[in-house]
Amino acid sequence: MTPRANRDRSQITTPAELMALATAFRQSRIILTAFELGVFTELGTGKSTSADVARSLRIDERGLDRLMNALCALGLLNKRGLLFSNTPFSASHLVKGVPGYLGGLAHTANLWHSWTTLTEAVSHGGTVLRRKAPRGSERRRVQGFIAAMHQRASAQAPVTVRLLDLSAVRKTLDVGGGSGAFSMALVRAKNDIQATVFDLPEVIPLTRSYVRESGLSKRFAFLAGDFSKDEFGKGYDLILLSAIIHMNSAAENKWLFKKCAAALNPRGQFVVQDFIMNENRTRPAAGAFFALNMLVGTDAGDTYTEKEVRGWMSQAGLSGVRRIDTPYDTSLMIGRRV
Repeated sequence: MTPRANRDRSQITTPAELMALATAFRQSRIILTAFELGVFTELGTGKSTSADVARSLRIDERGLDRLMNALCALGLLNKRGLLFSNTPFSASHLVKGVPGYLGGLAHTANLWHSWTTLTEAVSHGGTVLRRKAPRGSERRRVQGFIAAMHQRASAQAPVTVRLLDLSAVRKTLDVGGGSGAFSMALVRAKNDIQATVFDLPEVIPLTRSYVRESGLSKRFAFLAGDFSKDEFGKGYDLILLSAIIHMNSAAENKWLFKKCAAALNPRGQFVVQDFIMNENRTRPAAGAFFALNMLVGTDAGDTYTEKEVRGWMSQAGLSGVRRIDTPYDTSLMIGRRV
């Protein structure tokens, strides 16, 4: 029999492999429920019974005890007698307030709820989520989303920025820049860069707080608006669209590319970072999965091929388009204004 390592890793070859994938939601839900309830934070660096934790969290004792037992089975809690405690990993990453806190799991928990509508979204051809979230809930959703993006981008941005030619770059614009992590990496890479982050009015206060924590506020400007409606200004040497094009339809991206190109200086760079799919849209695998994430969460978002992105850049008057793959399953598509 062919060794597993030599087979196409995308192929399922046994019923057991299929069932392991099909039931993996159980582990995911256990982790997310514990995170949402605050179990790891309540334990902190101490040891407690499930009854004591349940009283503190004001939830059912039996239900929490079974959840905490399952967390032990997953290797996220320890148990001696009746006393539970965090593992070193959980104490370092799942307790709110610690430096390595994985706060982005709040966004993953939000995604769980949207992904439960996948069957309906596939049948419908787009999101079926139409209900307006309560104001407080929406604020928490935005905070969780930006925290998740910051956590990912903080590791990814310095590596990605090193792939860019910044020799003639002085003024940058980060469209939909979120926490500003990529712009922070840009200004750290070159000491004469002034960065502008453009994002929604409800996001910009969060951006300011992340930038303030970085100590880089003097090198930043902020623009609040909707990139589908509002102007960016002019005179940029580099404009970045990181993890943006998958939110839009093809028609919206064509329009946005032209808008960005018009805001560039001559020979200015337009940089797109996203999943760039092969022509049959099956690789990278993360991009194929993410296309479904856009299906359940947006009206027309998708992941796009290199041919599509190159076409939009050409139509926007950009030349010398080149592709650079990153270590993160994403790619950079870079063009210059003629």
